[in-house]
Amino acid sequence: MGLTAAFGTGAGTVSYEDFHHTAFMLLVGANVAEAHPIIFHHIMKGVKNGAEMVVVDPRKTLTTQKAHEHMQIAVGSDIALANAMAHVIIRDGLYHKEFVAKATTGFEDYALSVKAWTPERAYAITGISAKRIESLAHRYAKAPTAIIGWTLGITEHHNAVDNVLALINLSLLCGNVGRPGSGLSPFRGQNNVQGGGDMGALPNRLPGFQDVSDPGVREKFSKAWGVPIAEQPGWDQTRMFEAMEDGRMHGLYVIGENPVQSEANSEHISGLFHALDALVVQDIFLTPTAEMADVVFPARASFAESEGTYTNSERRVQRVKPARQAPGEAQDDLWIVASLAREMGHNWPILGANEVFDEMRLLTTNYRGITYDRLEKEQGLQWPVPWEGHPGTKVLHDRLWSKEVSPKVPFHPVEWSAPVEQLSSEYPLLLTTGRKLAFYNTGVQSNVYHHPRQSGERLEINPEDAKRYAIKDGETVAVVSRRGRVEVLVRFSDTLMPGTVFMSFHFPDEVLTNLLTIDATDPKSGTAEFKAAAVRLEALTVEKDKSDLTQSILNQG
Repeated sequence: MGLTAAFGTGAGTVSYEDFHHTAFMLLVGANVAEAHPIIFHHIMKGVKNGAEMVVVDPRKTLTTQKAHEHMQIAVGSDIALANAMAHVIIRDGLYHKEFVAKATTGFEDYALSVKAWTPERAYAITGISAKRIESLAHRYAKAPTAIIGWTLGITEHHNAVDNVLALINLSLLCGNVGRPGSGLSPFRGQNNVQGGGDMGALPNRLPGFQDVSDPGVREKFSKAWGVPIAEQPGWDQTRMFEAMEDGRMHGLYVIGENPVQSEANSEHISGLFHALDALVVQDIFLTPTAEMADVVFPARASFAESEGTYTNSERRVQRVKPARQAPGEAQDDLWIVASLAREMGHNWPILGANEVFDEMRLLTTNYRGITYDRLEKEQGLQWPVPWEGHPGTKVLHDRLWSKEVSPKVPFHPVEWSAPVEQLSSEYPLLLTTGRKLAFYNTGVQSNVYHHPRQSGERLEINPEDAKRYAIKDGETVAVVSRRGRVEVLVRFSDTLMPGTVFMSFHFPDEVLTNLLTIDATDPKSGTAEFKAAAVRLEALTVEKDKSDLTQSILNQG
C-alpha cells in the first residue's frame, strides 16, 4: 500500500542484479540470510563487489554478521530513525535537489515534518547514538547508488504503511529510485506474494493493481467477466474478523491459509471461526483450520504438483510445471473453484492455468506481452511487459529521470508512534517474532519432516534478563501475555538487547506463539503488530511441587 500510494504500483523497483552493482545497501527489519536466502545470495555478490551493507534490526542475526555495520534498533522505532536521517540529509544539504524539484511533490511539507527529528531525539527512541545516525545519513546520501530493502520487520506493525512510506521518502530525497543500482526492494514474505497482488488478491485492486474505484477499470472488467463490478472496496482479513465478531459475516472460504495458527491473538480467531455458520477450507494438508471446517476440499497446490506461474520480489514471472501427479482424488485449485461455481448455477468452464493467464494479461498492461511460450524460451520476464516484443523491465520508474515528469511522486510525511502495547511491571518484556532458516510459516509444509538441528521452538532471551528472572538455560518457562500463555524451552542468546525476547511461529503444534501476539492492526493495511507484544515469564513449579510432596510423605513415615 505504501508503494502504491507513492508510485501507483505495489512492487519493488529494482532487480536482483542491481544488488550486484550498487554502492550501498540499507536493509531494515530484514533477516535476509534466513528468511530470503536466494535474495541474500545476490546481496552477498554486491558485498563481494564492494558495496557497503548496513542492517537495521533489533536482533543480531545471520544477516547482521555479514554486514559492515549493524544498527541494533529498539523494536518499533524505525520511523524515528528514517525521519532523523532525513533531518540530517536536508540540514546538511545532501539531498538530490534537482531530482526533488523535477520528480516529486510535497517536499516543503516533508522537510518541515522532519525538522524536529534531530538525531538526539531519535537516539532517545531508537537507542542508536546521534553520531551513528548522522554517519549513516551521510553515507547513504553520498553513495552514488543505493538500495533500501525491507520485509516483515517493517510491515508487521500497527503503523506498517507509514514505516514503508518513511523508507520511500528517504529514497526520493536522495534520488535513489528509477535508475540502475538504486531503488526500493520489499523482500516478499512468501514465494508468490507479489504474484498474488498482481492477480488482484487485494480488496481495493483488480489485477495489475488497477483501482476498483476507477469507472474505466470497472467497465473493462465488467465487459470481460459479464458481471457488474462493485465500486466499493472489499474487506481485508482484519475487516472480515471484525465482521464475524459483530455478526455481519457468517461464512468463510479459506484457500491455502492456516489462520487459526498464523494470525495474531489466535485463540480469539479460533472463537470467531467456531461461531461461523459455514467454514470451507481448501488445502493440501489437514491443517488445524481445516480440522474446524464444515467442508474440506483437498487440493493439489504444492509446488511440485502445480501448473502456472510465480512472480517473485523482482517482478519476475516464471513458469511452474508439475513434477509429479497429485495423490488420490486431490484436484487442481482452478478445477475446485470452477466446479463449485457450476454447482451454484454458473456456467463456468474448466480452464487450464494458461487460459486464465491469457485472460489476465489481456486485461493488464503489465503482463500483456508475457506468454507461456516466451516464459519457456526466456526463463522468466520482469513486468511491466506491455507488448510481446518488449524485453521486460529491470528497473521501475525510470520515467522519473526524463525531462518532463508526469505524474510526479509525492512525499508522505509520517510521524512515529510507539508500539500499541507498552511494557509495565506486570508485563516487563517485549516479545518480537520472526522466521528461521529451513522452516516455513506455521509449519504446514516444513514440519512434516524431522530436522535434527533446528526442530522445536525456543524462547531466546538475553542472559542479563535470564539472571534477573532466575531462569536457567534449557529450562522450560511459561510466557504470558494479556491474551494467552504458552510453555517453551529457554535458550540464552546475546543476539537480543536486554528487555527483548524472541520466538518464531514455526511450531504451533508444540508452542502456539500467536496465542501471545497482539491483534492491534495498522488501519491502512490491516496488518497485525506481530513484532511487539508485552509479556512476562513465569517459572514452572509442577515438578518442584511433586518433589516436595514426595519428601513430605517420606518424612512422615
